[in-house]
Amino acid sequence: MKIGVTAASGRLGHATLDELCAAAGAGGVVGIARDPDRIDREGIEKRRADYHSLDEMTEALAGIHTVIMISAPVKVGTDRVAMHGKVVDAARRAGVRKLVFTSVVGDDVAEDALFYPFQRVNRDTETLIRDSGLDWVIARNGLYLDLDLRAIRAAGGAGVYRTNGRDGRCGYISIAELGFALARLAIRDGCNGRIVNLTGENLTQAEIVALANEVFGLAVRYEPITAQQCVDKFMALPEYAARGIEVARMLAGCFQCMADGAFDVPSDYESAAGRPVQTTREQMLRLREAG
Repeated sequence: MKIGVTAASGRLGHATLDELCAAAGAGGVVGIARDPDRIDREGIEKRRADYHSLDEMTEALAGIHTVIMISAPVKVGTDRVAMHGKVVDAARRAGVRKLVFTSVVGDDVAEDALFYPFQRVNRDTETLIRDSGLDWVIARNGLYLDLDLRAIRAAGGAGVYRTNGRDGRCGYISIAELGFALARLAIRDGCNGRIVNLTGENLTQAEIVALANEVFGLAVRYEPITAQQCVDKFMALPEYAARGIEVARMLAGCFQCMADGAFDVPSDYESAAGRPVQTTREQMLRLREAG
């Protein structure tokens, strides 16, 4: 049985490939990406396909039983629902039996929230998948611990970490933990037909910062700011400014959802992965060991 991973050249793609190879053997794993040369894993089959091309994706999914579709990144001028729809259509055409989709965690939020347009993309894609006739699992991923931890560490020895998350709780989770669960969801059928939350402990921003201080020997303090101030903060950073205002609004919108309680949801990680999720401290220690 071959298992494919689309958008496999990114961080989540690589983490998922690693876990699939460990659990099922590299011979049955197919990495699919717009540029397969960026898939930095040996022993697996690599295929070329772009989310914009139905024909390319159909050819890339030939002979694959299960596909893990990693959601397309936010990018100016792209219709991500249409892109996801091409993968779903290609899966049907290619005879794929099961599709696992990496969606985003969160209860429904108000339409005036910054995050709403981005959440809507994922929810509309979920509807496409549920109506596809394929076996499916929708994995609603929590926020990446790796990324916010990097920002906390960048605040320096006695710096300040500022977001608009305030006292809201969120089940942060590392990319490695997500990869472990996604591989198990693909291999096993126990969660077929379910929407599962892949999240860790529900912690506040101040609690995350306090744990990071302990694990990494920092002295950072948390300071809440407004949503607009958070957008401005991201736009002042070249790596985010280059991706456009939509990305900055999405990120600030995540923290807005956190503050509003929309990300304080129960975790289904154990039923999805077959083991409990690592504690946030354990995940941070693992990230510290990885450098």
